[in-house]
Amino acid sequence: MTKVSPRLIALEVDGVDRSDEISKAIITSAAGASDFLTFAAARAGGNRDYMLNMTIAQDHASGTLWDLIFTGAGTEVDGTYAPYGNEDPSPTQPHYDFTATVAEPDGNFLGGEASISTTAVASIEVSWQLAVKPVPDTGV
Repeated sequence: MTKVSPRLIALEVDGVDRSDEISKAIITSAAGASDFLTFAAARAGGNRDYMLNMTIAQDHASGTLWDLIFTGAGTEVDGTYAPYGNEDPSPTQPHYDFTATVAEPDGNFLGGEASISTTAVASIEVSWQLAVKPVPDTGV
């Protein structure tokens, strides 16, 4: 059994490895907010909502993840969450594929606090709604 090391987590968005732009990537699950619960969903335990919660660096250059949020809010992107950081998924180290809706953050979007650190980076917190529960990819 291989345990996940947070040091190795990798995240791709639309085929681009965004690991160097992200310091936190967590997929959460919560009770769904639907007003219409089908019998099938009830048998499965109820509707669920899945979110990708990230802390990302503010890099305003074209093509960055921050730029995708600034220019592409509301669009759908495909992604892959690789908890082991491995390039190819396997039965013991799977990847999780998802489709998410790009969203602007609630709260801070531009700017940050002063720091004397030469390595400090201004960041933002974002949450993207996933279309469905992430799908495991074991490579087989």
